Amino acid sequence: MKKQRIVIAFGGNAILQKGQEGTVFEQFANTRLAIDRVMGLIRDGHDVVITHGNGPQVGNMMIRVDRSRGFAYDLPLGVCVADTQGEMGYMIAQSLQNRLTLEKISREVVAVVTQVVVDREDPSLKHPTKPVGRFHTEDEARQMMAEGKHMVEDAGRGWRHVVPSPRPSRVVESPVIRQLVDAGHIVIACGGGGMPVYIQDDGTYEGIDGVVDKDRASAVLAREIDADELIILTEVDKVALNFNKPDQRFLDRLTVAEARQYLAEGHFHKGSMGPKVEAVIDFLESGGKRAIIASLDKAYDALHGRAGTHFTRE
Repeated sequence: MKKQRIVIAFGGNAILQKGQEGTVFEQFANTRLAIDRVMGLIRDGHDVVITHGNGPQVGNMMIRVDRSRGFAYDLPLGVCVADTQGEMGYMIAQSLQNRLTLEKISREVVAVVTQVVVDREDPSLKHPTKPVGRFHTEDEARQMMAEGKHMVEDAGRGWRHVVPSPRPSRVVESPVIRQLVDAGHIVIACGGGGMPVYIQDDGTYEGIDGVVDKDRASAVLAREIDADELIILTEVDKVALNFNKPDQRFLDRLTVAEARQYLAEGHFHKGSMGPKVEAVIDFLESGGKRAIIASLDKAYDALHGRAGTHFTRE
């Protein structure tokens, strides 16, 4: 296979797995395992950008903020996203650079703290629905609502803080990321979807307390750096119709038209596979050649057509 420019989106299971305590040591171990799964793409000489989620990490950051009230300064959500980008970028960059050193591959790795531009009139800003952080008691929720936060009761399990999840339109740092990739470096970017910002009347940026879907942000970045491929790695081997039902059917290939049809029929849920398929559609319709949704374990096989669900424009 000739050299490709590939954006690889790590799923949440890449860094923090279900059933684990979530210590930094566990996260480093998981990161090294995730790097092992994609090393074949790097050995083959492809240009690679890695993106990743940050749900558990930013949730833990918000717990620290809650528990330290009155003792340390408050951190808005956008700053929490930036903090976790740095934390996770460090883990991924160090783990990957160490692996390159051991394999005597001469390439540099850099993590870029990334902002993404959203529409200041995005409907989600007025109707936040994305839960973040821990569960709260009703008393805690009432206090937080008095402070202007949006809270919802979650099926008897407690109250959650909900925030906007606006759609990204542009990655602020994409010109720099493109220069780094052009120079042969491996870049880690768009952690947690990036910090959402909007453009003010004078052309400057202002942050928004919200979270951006990392797969949608990955698709935008892939478009802006002219990536050939977008690979979204998740917990399932392939996209399925009637997921987890007796008539479940896994799909090897989908065109954009077929993906749109199945989305409209409700096969891909909003909280799981839906945003991934939408990101794939956006990437292909903006000029991308191919997109793949596959499991982390099958990343290399997926690129070579032996695993995953492959999406094409036609």
